[in-house]
Amino acid sequence: MQALVIDRPRPVGESPLELVDLAEPQAGRGELLLRVTASAVCRTDLQIATGDLPQHRSPVVPGHQAVGVVAGVGPGVDGWSIGERAGTTWLAGFDGICRFCIEGRENLCRAASFTGWDRDGGFAEYVTIRASVAVRIPAELDDVAAAPLLCGGVIGYRALRLSGVGSGGRLGLYGFGASARQAIQVARHWGCEVHVASRSRRDLDQATALGAASVGGYDDPPPAPLDAAITFAPIGSVVISALRAVDRGATVVINAIHLDGIPAFSYDDLWWERSIRSVANVTRADAREFMELAAQIGISSEVEVHPLSSGNEALRRIESGEVAGAAVLIPGSTAGHLI
Repeated sequence: MQALVIDRPRPVGESPLELVDLAEPQAGRGELLLRVTASAVCRTDLQIATGDLPQHRSPVVPGHQAVGVVAGVGPGVDGWSIGERAGTTWLAGFDGICRFCIEGRENLCRAASFTGWDRDGGFAEYVTIRASVAVRIPAELDDVAAAPLLCGGVIGYRALRLSGVGSGGRLGLYGFGASARQAIQVARHWGCEVHVASRSRRDLDQATALGAASVGGYDDPPPAPLDAAITFAPIGSVVISALRAVDRGATVVINAIHLDGIPAFSYDDLWWERSIRSVANVTRADAREFMELAAQIGISSEVEVHPLSSGNEALRRIESGEVAGAAVLIPGSTAGHLI
C-alpha cells in the first residue's frame, strides 16, 4: 500500500513527508483494519513533521483524523462488521485500569497512546486501529465532511464543555482555524454570543458569516467582558489577551498541544477568580457525543481535498495560513479541489 511517513522531522520546505510503499497491515487482536477513504490534516501533524513535537517513533505514518471502511476485524472484537464506516481520533489507546480510565477520563491516562505519533495513522491506504477507540460515522456525514470533525471538532467540543459556557453566555474564540470554525457552530446552537479574535481579515469575515456577534484583533477588547474564552492559536501571548477579556470568575481554555510559552503577566489579570486551564486529548465519549451532534445540527467545515501524494503541499498550505478550513487527503486520487 502507499503511505506517507515521517522518518526525519524537518522544515516543510524540505518535504518531511515521504511517499513509500508498505505492506498492508493486518488487524490484530482487538483491532479493526480500515481501508482509508479520507484523512484530514491537523496542525499537530505539521508540528510532528517539523519537529515542534518530538518524535515518538521513526518512521511513523502520521494522520489522526481518518475515515474508512472496515476491511478486517481482528480476534476479540465485538460490535463491528466488515463494510461499516469508522474513524480514528488522536486517542489511540489507554490502559483501562487506572483511576482516570475508570472515571471515564482516559484522555489523562499515563499509558495513553496517540494516533500518528505512537502508532501509525491514516495518511495511508490502510490503517489498523483499536476497536475500543474506533468512532462510528453517522450516515448523515460523508467521508470527506466527517474527517475534519474527528480532531478539531471533537477537541473543540471538549474545550467548550471545559470552559463552562452556558446558553446565552458570552464566549471568546481566539484564533479561527478549522477547530474554531466548528466550535462556533456548536456555541451558536447552544445560544451563545460569540466574539472572535484573529489577525486575519479573512478569518474575521468568515466568523461574521458563521454568526459571530463581534470580531477584532487579539488585543481588541470585546464589547463586554466574556463569560469564557478558548484560545486556538499556539501563541502564549494570545492566552493573556483572552485572560484580559474575560469577566470575574471566568475560564480561559487553551486548546493546543504545543504552545510557544506564556509571557509574564500581571496578577491583576488573573485576580477575581479567573482561571486558565488546558484541554488535553479527547475521550471516547467526547467523540461519540460530538459526531452525533455534528450530524444532528449539520456542522460543516470548508474543505480542500488533496491526493495522498500531495501531503507536503497540504502541510505547506496549513503552515502558511492558506487553508481556510481543513485539508483532507484522499488515497488514490490524483487532483485536488475545494468543496
